[in-house]
Amino acid sequence: MNPARLLVHFERIAEAPDAVPRLRRFILDLAVRGKLVVQDPGDEPATELLRRIQTEKVRLLNAGEIRKSKANELKMVTAPYDLPRSWAWAALGSIFLYDAGAKREPNMLDQSHWLLELEDIEKDTGRLVTRVRASERASQSTKSEFKVGDILYGKLRPYLNKVLVADEPGYSTTEIVAIRSFAPLCSKYCALALRRPDFVEYVTRLGQGTKMPRLRTEDANVAPFPLPPLAEQHRIVAKVDELMALCDRLEAAQTEREQRRDRLVTASLNRINQPAPSAEGEAATAFREHARFHLDHLPRLTTRLEHIKALHQTILNLAVRGKLVEQDPTDKPAQLSTKTIQSAPCSLPGSWRYLRLEHLLAEGTRNGYSRKPDDALDGVPILRISAGTVRQDGLVAEEEHKLISGIDDAIRVQYGLIPGDLLACRFNGNKSFVGRLKLFRNYLGIAPIYPDKLIRVRVNPGLAVPGYIRLAGDSDLVRHTLEDSCATTVGNWGISASNLKDVPFPIPPLAEQQRIVAKVDELMAVCDQLEASLTATQTDSRRLLEVVLQEALAPAMEKAA
Repeated sequence: MNPARLLVHFERIAEAPDAVPRLRRFILDLAVRGKLVVQDPGDEPATELLRRIQTEKVRLLNAGEIRKSKANELKMVTAPYDLPRSWAWAALGSIFLYDAGAKREPNMLDQSHWLLELEDIEKDTGRLVTRVRASERASQSTKSEFKVGDILYGKLRPYLNKVLVADEPGYSTTEIVAIRSFAPLCSKYCALALRRPDFVEYVTRLGQGTKMPRLRTEDANVAPFPLPPLAEQHRIVAKVDELMALCDRLEAAQTEREQRRDRLVTASLNRINQPAPSAEGEAATAFREHARFHLDHLPRLTTRLEHIKALHQTILNLAVRGKLVEQDPTDKPAQLSTKTIQSAPCSLPGSWRYLRLEHLLAEGTRNGYSRKPDDALDGVPILRISAGTVRQDGLVAEEEHKLISGIDDAIRVQYGLIPGDLLACRFNGNKSFVGRLKLFRNYLGIAPIYPDKLIRVRVNPGLAVPGYIRLAGDSDLVRHTLEDSCATTVGNWGISASNLKDVPFPIPPLAEQQRIVAKVDELMAVCDQLEASLTATQTDSRRLLEVVLQEALAPAMEKAA
């Protein structure tokens, strides 16, 4: 592979999810197919290497150093792809002793020796993260002994990429098996060949449907192993080491770039999420300008999908603090008794009020209908509990409904919904869903009733715009207070209608509420477009990654053909 060419293109493909791990897998895949380095016609072919291995196996058997096993009688499974002429496919059990390590009880361990566990090996690279001695790690289970040069293989899914070569003797958990070659091979090549994508897929497929998926000895022995000439094994390892070092540099550059982006976005969002200065003065003007700059430059500042959620929350937080739209001095504030006005926990514009939800209602809150749906063909639609939780845009999910029989006109009036009604979930295992208001639009035109796990909230149109109450309920200012009112019982979180009515809301004049809703809708639409664009960019980058990798590796592939 030409590293310079890949570096030129990397900025274009770095937005692809897992770009560098996928590059590492691609390198391994090419390495074990004979397409990473040039074949040398002067190399002794793998068939001769296999003859020496078989000769050595016979000697070991005759000397009693290994036992005869059924592995010699098993036939290799079908090879997944063709190899260069100088290479050979061989059953793993014909060239390696799988699970070669003798079993040792904890009291038999040499305390000065290495004691290896799965967490000591880095998953994607197979590198050793930490080396621990038996004296430093309590052992209460049987361990497997290994020797220098053994290939240590994590046979338990999802640890199939945890493979390394033992550079000193030691012991390991029995989920790491020692794989020992019968004759001298390049152990580092053998280790990377066990991490190759088609072998991981082979083991994964065998383990599907099992409680503890792992590679069994009988399956390991018949697994196909791509064997190059010995000299080429060493050349492959050198090339893979070079390319993995390149991957390390690319990964470090990518990480640094993403960290810079995150710091920029986090600092910007944190600044405009802080309690705002008073409504007058230079500090307030600077704050508004900073918030306006951020909102006007969403596409440039928001470059990752993870930023979208934080951006949504920032927009809501600005909206309920009077920092999203300008105040109009001609707007009339809500006309309510001063006894109903609460003390606000943050600075609000002078025309705003801080009021409990109960003072904004057109009628009392009501829990829904308690009888379960029966799916009667001629029944009335009744919403499911999920109607109040599944949509991310603040609307009641009207398609989430069933049918129920025996609903007369009186019940439909009592538990019916009209556009502008709000529904809140009373109970849920996820606290973030409890009490979260959703707006009913009747976009399906089915006029449903609602179940008893939802609370209906119908606001006074002379005091509040339902859409504003909905978005205010999602802001940190309201949400934190609401979640403090939740209680937990047997793993479920809940809120009563009376506690929900006690939650205070920041209330601007009615006309400003309408402007806020319009502005939030506008900005959320921009966020949705931005999210779609980022998703499309990642998809395009994923496709481009495959093309760029093929181009970057083309010279080596052509020479190897």
